[in-house]
Amino acid sequence: MHSEFHRIKRLPPYVFEHINPIKAKARAEGVDIIDLGMGNPDLPTPPHIVAKLNETVKNPRTHRYSASKGIPGLRKAQASYYGRRFGVKLNPDTQIVATLGSKEGFANMAQAISAPGDVVLVPNPTYPIHSFGFIISGGTVRSMPAEPNEEFLRSLDRAVRHSIPKPIALILNYPANPTAYVASFGFYKEVVDYCREHEIFILSDLAYAEVYFDNNPPISVLQVPGAMDITVEFTSMSKTFSMPGWRVGFAVGNERLIAALARVKSYLDYGAFTPIQVAAASALNGDDSCVEEMRKIYQVRRDVMVESFGRAGWDIPPPPATMFAWAPIPDQFAELGSLEFAKLLIRETGVAVAPGVGFGEYGDQYVRLAFVENEQRIRQAARNIKRFLGSQTGKANVVQLKTQT
Repeated sequence: MHSEFHRIKRLPPYVFEHINPIKAKARAEGVDIIDLGMGNPDLPTPPHIVAKLNETVKNPRTHRYSASKGIPGLRKAQASYYGRRFGVKLNPDTQIVATLGSKEGFANMAQAISAPGDVVLVPNPTYPIHSFGFIISGGTVRSMPAEPNEEFLRSLDRAVRHSIPKPIALILNYPANPTAYVASFGFYKEVVDYCREHEIFILSDLAYAEVYFDNNPPISVLQVPGAMDITVEFTSMSKTFSMPGWRVGFAVGNERLIAALARVKSYLDYGAFTPIQVAAASALNGDDSCVEEMRKIYQVRRDVMVESFGRAGWDIPPPPATMFAWAPIPDQFAELGSLEFAKLLIRETGVAVAPGVGFGEYGDQYVRLAFVENEQRIRQAARNIKRFLGSQTGKANVVQLKTQT
């Protein structure tokens, strides 16, 4: 009776549980924490979307149970978006399911298509649900390189030839969380051709499709001819329209996979609150100037972070997309690993970051920095870090931590 439950035992330790108590303790002691760790957008949802929610919620009929796969108007709005943005034609009745955010969609897709022992190929590092969804479902995860290049393609071939049983699915995530890698059409085409030949499903996470910089919009894998035969792609309203708490996302693509997801969801939920779905449809159908404004704000924050942290002595590669920078740990702290370095930063600078190891063991020499504070706060974080990097205290703490570990 006291043994741990089977599915819970399969889950690895949640790294961020080590960081959150340190942040809470520091805040309780009056420390001003500049939190760049969690990817929780600070920008408000655009007023016209909130207004549509307020208008719709006044109708008592919208307070009843909704549709698990999403109301027709929302699915049609998503189909129109894919047509405008990617030139991909979708049938809203058979090729689209509205989800409670992309995270729920991934988890339920894993439940729908995998059996215990099935092998799934997942980038490492990557967003945790890409692995955890299949781990919870009883699957086996095999790590792939995260960067979309020739090594990825060689690793894909090795994994298929040497995995027993043969992998059932490959996860793609570009623009990538946490690494911010972006994939080209040529890369997608090679992956699609290979997976079609070997009968492997592709599950693509495109949550950051609209968070890009320097006028270089990412593409969808569904733009590749033949991709629809094997692919489902997940998107989200969370970052595009600053609606993270609203929990609205989508799965689109192959009819067989979409039907499996819709069947599982029909047993588990009645969909999002109808007024939220109506407001989400309004957002997709409306003026996208608010999306352009979001991009400009994040690009300014990105540029301020790269410039100010660089002057502080911490060089950060500028990401081409997403709301994150994937930053190598400064050389003098590299031996600590990302978790101990993140703890040290909170204690000594009041700056919180996400340890790279929380996204997979191959992320342990990095931390993720989110653009969720304004420019003034980002510059303050850089000043705090500059003082720390140049201090004898910082060097002493490294020696002390090495001794303790």
